Amino acid sequence: MSNILLIDDQPYVGELLTDELAEEGHHITCVEDADYVMAFVEDSRPDLVLLDLYLQGFEGWDLLESIKRYDPTVPVLILTAYDTFKDDPRSEQADGYVIKSFDTGELKAKISEKLAVSRWGQNS
Repeated sequence: MSNILLIDDQPYVGELLTDELAEEGHHITCVEDADYVMAFVEDSRPDLVLLDLYLQGFEGWDLLESIKRYDPTVPVLILTAYDTFKDDPRSEQADGYVIKSFDTGELKAKISEKLAVSRWGQNS
C-alpha cells in the first residue's frame, strides 16, 4: 500500500480520488490547508504527492519547490484543471502533470509509473 498525499482545496476532488485510488490499494491523505503541508510531508514521508497549483491563499509552485527541496526523491505530480502550465519552466521540478478529470485512468497510470520507478530506485 502506498501513502499518497493529495494537496487540493476542493473537497470533492479529495473524495473522488480517495475512493478511486483506494481501489488501487493506495491510502490517500488530503490536506486542504497549504500551511500544514510541509509539516505533514516531514512527519509522514508520503510515497507520492498530488499537488494542485491553485490553492486558496497559496501558490502550488511554492509548495512544489519546498517539497522538492526537503526531499528531492519524492515524486510530485501536478494535478490541475488547467493545461496552460505544461510549458511553464517551473513544472520541470515536478515528476508529471495531469489534468483533473472524472476519468482517473491517466492519473492512475502516472501514479503507478512513478511509484514503480521510485520503488525500483530505492531498492537498487
